[in-house]
Amino acid sequence: MTSIPPTRDGYPADLRALTSLRAFLAVGVVLFHYQLQWDPALGFSPIIERSRLAVDAFFMLSGFILAHVYGPAFASGGFSYRRFIVARLARLYPLHVAVLTGALVMVLGATAAGVRFDGEGYGLLAFFQTLFLIQAWFPTDAELNWSGPSWSLSAEWFAYLLFPAYAWLALRLRMRPWVLLGIGAAAFVVIDAFYVQAFGKVLPRAEDSLGILRIAPEFLVGMALYGLGHRWRWSRPVAAAAALFTTVLLLGAMQLSLDDRIIVALAAPVILAWSLLARADCEGPLASPALVFAGEASFALYLVHMPVIVAWKGVVAELRGVDSTFRITPVELIGLFVATSLIAAALHLLVEKPGRTWIRRRFDSRRDEPAPAALSPPALREPGDR
Repeated sequence: MTSIPPTRDGYPADLRALTSLRAFLAVGVVLFHYQLQWDPALGFSPIIERSRLAVDAFFMLSGFILAHVYGPAFASGGFSYRRFIVARLARLYPLHVAVLTGALVMVLGATAAGVRFDGEGYGLLAFFQTLFLIQAWFPTDAELNWSGPSWSLSAEWFAYLLFPAYAWLALRLRMRPWVLLGIGAAAFVVIDAFYVQAFGKVLPRAEDSLGILRIAPEFLVGMALYGLGHRWRWSRPVAAAAALFTTVLLLGAMQLSLDDRIIVALAAPVILAWSLLARADCEGPLASPALVFAGEASFALYLVHMPVIVAWKGVVAELRGVDSTFRITPVELIGLFVATSLIAAALHLLVEKPGRTWIRRRFDSRRDEPAPAALSPPALREPGDR
């Protein structure tokens, strides 16, 4: 595979290893939710249970990638907030609206057919909170089930709105990325202490209830990681060894069920090390077309897997005359994963990409992006960049 030349800042425009990383993270979230559904007799995997923390890695990735895509324009004074917001809406909303519409059809159809289901979390207010991606902006005890994973999109949207403030701070500290990283880490510690005191849970457990607090420091950490990577260049052996070591260390911590906050902290060097594979031009199989496509479609997989589980359990419960809390068999789970992957690929190709293109053409009269955004693939501009 031909290498991609570096941009002025030393990073290739297309960070394919990070795109592939998104695929692994999304699959981890899917497996976490699957493990909640299978028979306990099948066993329990600590790695899969801690894969729910992939969301935190997504948040850091988002800060990293947006610094990569928009940092040069912000530094040169060519950044347009309006165009940025249009691009973010184009990235999030086509798929978000499609999945939410599917959930609405399922709920209305089940109601009309007299199908039994738990209606808690499917209220009108919850629907509009989810639609406008503000469901994670406030403290709440309510369940919001319309599109479960979209709480993280709500948090992402909040960070996007504040991006100029993040970028300003990152620009001021561009020569001292360690200081920026320290600020992000300190903010995490302070916000975590507040969240534990207020809600009795550690910050990496924040979702619908003030989930925006979870992304606030992690997005900044991602931008700091980009600043560090911008300054470092490793040889191929060192880059490969660092990527392997940090990944094994993270998986080991997950297997040992260490504190959520430790695992989140260990995810940061993984992102940095995988990004430096691109600078060393040694992404290897992580740059394969199949893995890169899986990373590009990971947003769709992340959003659609829960509605597929809900739909399957609802239909099977009606056909079998059992409660929808039944445990799913391994064969069913394999079939669900295959079906969900195919649905995600279709949504990515038929909804996400065309929708993104249409919105940007319709609302952004200047479609040319400042470097390196013109070279950076839309797949890297995350939610999730989910």
